[in-house]
Amino acid sequence: METLNSLFYFIVAVGLLVAIHEFGHFWVARKAGVKVLRFSIGFGKVIWKYQKDSAATEYVLSAIPLGGYVKMLDEREGDVAAEDLPYAFTQKSLWARTAIVAAGPIFNLLLAVLLYWAIFMLGDTGMRPVVGQVESGTLLDKAGFVEGEEIVAVNNRNTATLREAVETILSSAMDADQGIPVEVKTAEGALLTHNLVIPLEFSQEPERLFAELGFQAWQPALIPVIGRVIQDSVAAHAGLRVGDLIVSADGIEFTDWMDWVAYVQEHAGQLMNVIVERDGQIKDIALTPENVIENEKITGKIGVGVQVPEGLRESMMITYSLPPLQALQAAVERTWYYSGVTLKMMGYMFVGKASVENLSGPVSIAKYAGKSAEMGLIAFLKFLAIVSISLGILNLLPIPVLDGGHLLMFAIEAIKGSPVSEKVQIFFQQIGMTALLALMGLAMFLDIERLFQ
Repeated sequence: METLNSLFYFIVAVGLLVAIHEFGHFWVARKAGVKVLRFSIGFGKVIWKYQKDSAATEYVLSAIPLGGYVKMLDEREGDVAAEDLPYAFTQKSLWARTAIVAAGPIFNLLLAVLLYWAIFMLGDTGMRPVVGQVESGTLLDKAGFVEGEEIVAVNNRNTATLREAVETILSSAMDADQGIPVEVKTAEGALLTHNLVIPLEFSQEPERLFAELGFQAWQPALIPVIGRVIQDSVAAHAGLRVGDLIVSADGIEFTDWMDWVAYVQEHAGQLMNVIVERDGQIKDIALTPENVIENEKITGKIGVGVQVPEGLRESMMITYSLPPLQALQAAVERTWYYSGVTLKMMGYMFVGKASVENLSGPVSIAKYAGKSAEMGLIAFLKFLAIVSISLGILNLLPIPVLDGGHLLMFAIEAIKGSPVSEKVQIFFQQIGMTALLALMGLAMFLDIERLFQ
């Protein structure tokens, strides 16, 4: 079911992003007076098509939703009747051809702006970015962070939620030679700035960097009262009930829920003698936590949740939104910021300063699509925005076959005063196609490797 869910949202996401990209080419081509023969979403077998008449554009939906194309009247692809020559792509001015080719990536970036605009106006909800326990030796510890501080801004960007704060730290790490300024508000209300220094060996590997940061969300001390018992779990079979107060286990007393959780986790597969208080009476309960593998380690689980005091969860959440004009400005800034991050990451991977593990193929993207959709509309819109930015920036790279490769040829044409010969263009397109296929193959290999991991 999860696989089908991911596949569905992957098709929705890719279909939308490709449609917007190709519509950019299509719309500007029509405005420039170029005749568009076909507008296709997908490749392979045609599953639907529409054409008003033989002289109109043919609209096509194909079986493989991993791309699309706009086929224009072009002398390089066949004979063009004399009366149709004024409508051929090759007959248009250099600036018109440049605008048509650049329109696809630009429309993807504009889509990201619109998506972020909607996100900021609809409002986002998340955990407040309050720093939890700071473990010794972590990057947060070395920078001087203290439990209970609330992050206000990272790298001069306001961060309202915990997710946004962490994502901004990770994305800022690539250019953090002198450290990342992180503004925090202390429990007393004072504003401080910590300089978070990121070692070079961690800066290009987000997963490793996150582990080294030691970032934990703040958690208040909770009385060890059971608020939920999972059906058919170890706890349910042992007789634990909602409302039970955990007094002790094996003679060790508990006053904090997290201490109790840690004790259970450390005693996987071991018999525990637990004393609970229920309705003013003391009960002895024997149970053995089941063995569960988490993060490649065996940990104990019994299947219970804590009773959270009323209003506590709400106090840890924040919902924020912006009026239309401020939302639009923030959307443009967010798109510009992530465009720069994406371009820098691609550049670092090209020169070997960043790991190719940062590449994501269709399997990973499908997985992210499904997960973000499960989290709600705002999370899915954020996913669409990020992928749309990546698609736009990728297509602007000066690689033959991509839009950026065509723009490079137009730049050369502008400098030398005449078009680059068709023979030279074909040669570079073959090189570009080989490089692109190699990149796609590498991304697929990494996807498969992640599945087996």
